[in-house]
Amino acid sequence: MYFEDFALGQRIEMGPREVGLEEIVRFARRFDPQPFHLDEEAGRASLFGGLVASGWHTAAICMRMMVDGYLSRAASMGSPGVDELRWIKPVRPGDRLRLTMIVTEVLPSRSKPDRGVVKSLHELRNQNGELVMTMKGLGMYARRPAATA
Repeated sequence: MYFEDFALGQRIEMGPREVGLEEIVRFARRFDPQPFHLDEEAGRASLFGGLVASGWHTAAICMRMMVDGYLSRAASMGSPGVDELRWIKPVRPGDRLRLTMIVTEVLPSRSKPDRGVVKSLHELRNQNGELVMTMKGLGMYARRPAATA
C-alpha cells in the first residue's frame, strides 16, 4: 500500500483480538504497575470494579492490530505522532477487540514529493460494539514509484 492507495473516508477493519488476564498482568508488571492492573481484588476495590488493562497496553494492542491489518504491507515511513489518544472505557480480561481505521485526510508532501501524510481516526471497540479507545493518527507513506518505460 502506497500513499496513493489511501482515500478519504476509506475504512480498514481489523481483528478480533482477545485480551487475556495473564497478558494484562504481565504488561502491567513491566510497564504500568498500578494495583487495578495487577490484582483482581484491588481491581474490584477500584473505581473500575474489576481488573482492567492499562491504557498503554490497549494502545500497544491497537498498534499490533495496525501492523497486522495494513502497516506490514504498506510503504510506511513511520509517524510523527498522534494528535489525540482517548481511553473511553476499560478493557477487561476476555474482551475481544476490533479496530477500524478511517482515513480523514490524504496530504501529499509539499517539500518531499516522494511521500505524503495520511491522517486517520482509529476506533477500538469491544465485543459489545462499545468504544474503548480512539486515536487520531498521522502516518507517512512513500508514493508509488514512477513506472519505468
